[in-house]
Amino acid sequence: MSDLFSVRGKSAIVTGASYGLGVTFAEALAAAGAKVVLAARTRDKLEQVAGRIREQGGEALAVPCDVGVSSEVKELFMRACDRFGRIDIVVNNAGIAADAGIMPEKVPDELFLRTFQVNVTGLWFACREAGARMLADGKGGSIINIASILGLGAHGDLSPAYQASKGAVINLTRHLACSWGNRGVRVNAIAPGWFPSELTAGVFSMPGFLEWAGNLAPLKRVGNPNELIGPLLFLTSDASSFVTGHTLVVDGGYSTGLGANRLPDIYYETLATAVPDNLAVPIRPDVRDVK
Repeated sequence: MSDLFSVRGKSAIVTGASYGLGVTFAEALAAAGAKVVLAARTRDKLEQVAGRIREQGGEALAVPCDVGVSSEVKELFMRACDRFGRIDIVVNNAGIAADAGIMPEKVPDELFLRTFQVNVTGLWFACREAGARMLADGKGGSIINIASILGLGAHGDLSPAYQASKGAVINLTRHLACSWGNRGVRVNAIAPGWFPSELTAGVFSMPGFLEWAGNLAPLKRVGNPNELIGPLLFLTSDASSFVTGHTLVVDGGYSTGLGANRLPDIYYETLATAVPDNLAVPIRPDVRDVK
């Protein structure tokens, strides 16, 4: 029973591993005995994380990679397999919200497309590469896609591209689970609620936002990144051997409620002064954009 949640001796790739929740995931897997490949665009930050893991006695390989470029993802998996033989676990954590702080009716094409390029297309590249390799050697594996509660249900005025992309992640997770389950590859997702990270640092620093976000959940607080470690180890280990296509929600109970929660007025007021070209000002009949 003590080995039920063990990942000791397994090899794992974690994307977006140079900051935020990706660091938490990588360090947690390494602490649990996995050999970890860290992927992100910034080499210096990756090497810092890898160095900390090695100092704690773990094995880590840092591989700079833009997941939105398929050739770089292929190279990532080649280097990982050259180093560790095969990959047992993939945590697709890399994600951005390029259109954050902009009203939906004003989101530029390039920001919407860039968000999908990383959050959906990049995740797909990694899933495809992982799946092909896991299926080919017949040993199976576990793929965990990091989604969001904003992929389960919408919230007005918060990054439409991010929300749409996370909805796509959840459905892609289900599709791949159905496609690969009979050949031993499990695909699941984790949908975090509000957690502190580099992705949320901007809105959390806005007056009143952190208190507002915490009050949305029945537990009346935002999450601690360490509270995602248990769900991660569950899905990466044999403890979840009969679980696939599932989205594990970790949100303090926020998504159990009903109704729409309007963002606090100060959110709109702060953005209006911080975002250029009136991109954060909603279009209303009684509000004129000043160019």
